[in-house]
Amino acid sequence: MTQIIQQALNKTNDYSAIKDIKRVAGGSINEGFFTETENGRYFIKHHANSPEGFFELETDGLLLIKETKTVSVPKVLAFSDKKGEAFLIIEWIEGRKTSETQARLGEQLAAMHQQFGEKHGFQKDTYIGTLPQPNGLFSNWLDYYRDRRLRPQFELGIRNHFIGGKRRERLERLLYRLEHWIPEEIPPSYLHGDLWGGNWLPGPGGNPYLIDPSFLYGDRHFELAFTELFGGFSQEFYKAYTGEFPFADYYEDVKPLYQLYYLLVHLNMFGESYGGQVDAVLQHYV
Repeated sequence: MTQIIQQALNKTNDYSAIKDIKRVAGGSINEGFFTETENGRYFIKHHANSPEGFFELETDGLLLIKETKTVSVPKVLAFSDKKGEAFLIIEWIEGRKTSETQARLGEQLAAMHQQFGEKHGFQKDTYIGTLPQPNGLFSNWLDYYRDRRLRPQFELGIRNHFIGGKRRERLERLLYRLEHWIPEEIPPSYLHGDLWGGNWLPGPGGNPYLIDPSFLYGDRHFELAFTELFGGFSQEFYKAYTGEFPFADYYEDVKPLYQLYYLLVHLNMFGESYGGQVDAVLQHYV
């Protein structure tokens, strides 16, 4: 591993001696390492069997968020998707939460959500974890959400034998009737795409940083719904967000439908332990 890290650091033009390497806990997809050399401190992610374009797509997302000049992201220093040696090097971010950190995150995310693309989706296929996310650019959010988010997870769940019987029947009926709840004409906001509590962290001065994006343009309430699914965001976060960009009236009606996507992802990645939550959403709507 030290050799891979040294080769990766050379891509940043840091050829100085390595002073320290420590494995960093957190995340089930990649190996993470804090690395300090005589010239700098870095966070290095490594994936021995990463899918095609894995770290390039993460880099794209970080750069797109950075371009909004709204919320901080780590600086990308180098990446490679070479088979067996794939890595991403970003600057090391270190800090502690303050009483203002979550409020800042809410304000800054609201500002990012007020940056808009021309269409929904993304021009490249991406990943959620290591599961493929087919994309494309759509003028209609309903079509994108049904055909590029829910339907591929539905089909994968059938192949994985997690979706069948009553669950399959209800999902099929839901997909057929989705226009009753999901808006068609909605501005395509810049979205992080995988914003759970583990994908942001405090930096210097308690300033929040977003990490590990799975970028897309879409309904901002899709992102907000996921922040509520597994926690990690305080009432100060939501108060600050809505102070800058209030939730639309339909949010509570669609929130479980937006959370359904991430529940299907977890069902396909981790198995039947998420099946009950999927069924609860389906029973609510169908």
